[in-house]
Amino acid sequence: MKRGLLLLLLYFSFLSAFAQQMDGELYNLAKTKSGYRSKRISSYDKSGYNGDRIVGIKPNEKVIICNIQGAGIINHIWFTIAPPPHLISRNDIILRIYWDENDYPSVESPIGPFFGQGWDESYNFSSYALTTGPANGTGMSTYFMMPFGKGARIEIENQADNVIDNIFFYVDYYEVDKLPKDMGRFHAWFNREITVPVKDPETGGEMANIDGKENYVFADIQGKGHFIGLNYYVQNPSTAWYGEGDDMWFIDGEKIPSMVGTGTEDFFNTSWCPKEPFQSPFFGYPRVNNETGWLGRTHAYRFFINDPIFFEKSLKATIEHGTSNDMNLDIATVAYWYQDKAYPIPSIPNKAGRKLKSLINFWNIHQMRETWKKTKGNNAWGDE
Repeated sequence: MKRGLLLLLLYFSFLSAFAQQMDGELYNLAKTKSGYRSKRISSYDKSGYNGDRIVGIKPNEKVIICNIQGAGIINHIWFTIAPPPHLISRNDIILRIYWDENDYPSVESPIGPFFGQGWDESYNFSSYALTTGPANGTGMSTYFMMPFGKGARIEIENQADNVIDNIFFYVDYYEVDKLPKDMGRFHAWFNREITVPVKDPETGGEMANIDGKENYVFADIQGKGHFIGLNYYVQNPSTAWYGEGDDMWFIDGEKIPSMVGTGTEDFFNTSWCPKEPFQSPFFGYPRVNNETGWLGRTHAYRFFINDPIFFEKSLKATIEHGTSNDMNLDIATVAYWYQDKAYPIPSIPNKAGRKLKSLINFWNIHQMRETWKKTKGNNAWGDE
């Protein structure tokens, strides 16, 4: 009798464990749900014709893309814009999202960098939650879940010098009577800095970096939440390798970081100074420059979908610019995270602070070499 009861208990324990293991996106997709109503706001032509767009957004003009009432979860946003990026930079079209009737945005970024398009360029990019698809990266999409309890408002501002001819968009969302428990609020923040090399004042050489005070900051967050992703855009004016900078994470007010990395390419799950295009759901290099060494522009990304970084009170996330901050780089980033409620975010750089640096090319390198030769003599070869 006891043996039979034991076997029965083991059997039900096995069934329970098996049921708990049955999980995953495709498994969950088969589950029916109650209390969700699919909704959409788009730029479709309400007259029934084919003018499915917002037309003629003037410089300094703001446009409300959607203003949703009540509770829900945005599950998909898509944009495309005319004219193309080389005529109106996506770096000067600002995306803002406001949650829960707040008068401050919890998402603020130039629209190109937010979706994975650096500088004034356009290229295909594919990741788990963000994509820029054909033609040539002009279809910009996100599948981040964006819950809200008391309304959501999406706004576009044209900070460019010329008119946005057309904006086409979809905003798909679930309308719910009440949000599921523990649903956070989505946040995103753009930053950009022209970094200044830090050198030892005595020797001019490398300095030890323990506290990260001179690091580039890609997230500076107050409150409880978890960090989920980063788009990283770097422009290097040198042929030297730019990526020896370590990532440093200061969690809940730490003075010395408890999480420290081993190099920029290591942080992006690659190795040995890569300069080849690669894309996967969670990390990649969709845009690299193969002209000379590591000169020029590189876009890397990483998403912490299965390994978010949790914090209870605050998070300051940083990365060195070169070994112990020894490099002059143009770095721009968009960080993505969730918090227990909608918080304000730091201001983003203004238009002047986002102005693109010119690309250094072979002619600039030649000029630098000629200047160097004047100090070494005309017979200098270059490896002295």
